[in-house]
Amino acid sequence: MTEYSISIRQRMDRAGIWLSSLCLLHCVLTILVVSVLGVGSHFLLSPEIHRVGLAIALIIAAVAIGWGALRHRRAAPFVTAMVGLTFMGGALAMPHGFYEVIFTMIGVALVATGHFLNMRSHLPAQQ
Repeated sequence: MTEYSISIRQRMDRAGIWLSSLCLLHCVLTILVVSVLGVGSHFLLSPEIHRVGLAIALIIAAVAIGWGALRHRRAAPFVTAMVGLTFMGGALAMPHGFYEVIFTMIGVALVATGHFLNMRSHLPAQQ
């Protein structure tokens, strides 16, 4: 791999971590805003936001983690991220509520962990 392609993959991993963090923040803030203020539920709880977020997460994970797995041949980042994406997909099948939020939060935490592991897999081994 060239230095340029590694840089792109690292950027994609960082974007995946940021996207996961924003998703987690969205979940927490939506609960707070809707519960405390009672506003924004039509937008913040919209299924389209979750579908688009999952689609973006799938694309970024496929490129960054898939590319990384081909390079470093380690299964942990790939498996961790795929389990997280499965949790996120499962959350879409649930009605809005406590379990949907829990599944989503577990999913985005696992996806972010997968991206982190993918980034670490490319670091040279320290002796």
